[in-house]
Amino acid sequence: MTELKTPTHLELVESAESDDPFDLAKLRVGQEFLETTKVKKLLTTVPVRKPGPQDFFRVHSSPKYRETLAFVELKEDREVYLANLAEVPDLEPEAYIATLFTAITRTGVLFMWPVRVPAADGRVNGWHLSAADAAERAMRNWVKIKANMGLGAYEISEAEGPIPDPNWPDLSYSAIYKIAFKDRLINRQDHPVLKRLRGA
Repeated sequence: MTELKTPTHLELVESAESDDPFDLAKLRVGQEFLETTKVKKLLTTVPVRKPGPQDFFRVHSSPKYRETLAFVELKEDREVYLANLAEVPDLEPEAYIATLFTAITRTGVLFMWPVRVPAADGRVNGWHLSAADAAERAMRNWVKIKANMGLGAYEISEAEGPIPDPNWPDLSYSAIYKIAFKDRLINRQDHPVLKRLRGA
């Protein structure tokens, strides 16, 4: 006579788990899958700023990756807006003209750097001139800048050791600056920034 064997508690649990659609043993992704999955990094944020004092950076050397534009800076918010002076001429007293360079840090962070152009009245500004000089040098070498208040300009340093050239993203200048200013374009009279500047 065959003796009936009562399932143990562990066997009952394992049986229940095997029917569970959320069983981790069924859902767990193996290392071999991770190693074969291709991942494309999407560029969704491009900061608009000057380089940090400890950042070695490069500037894209192609003229297609820079443009002279008008900007408005809200210093309290530390935000820079792109201004369409043709559509909003009232902004002209608040705006400044700068060359918007495409730059990248040694760690691969892409950013856009507005460097003010010389004033129309011919006045010389050490900060603007030294920033433009740094941008020009950064087209060929890795550099960093540090503000020197006594000098009234940026001190420029070049990397002493060899650093590989940067890997620029495969994006046009137009695509990059649209990401950088996606929510910060002043192109209409009822824009909240213009109202704020008017005290409305």
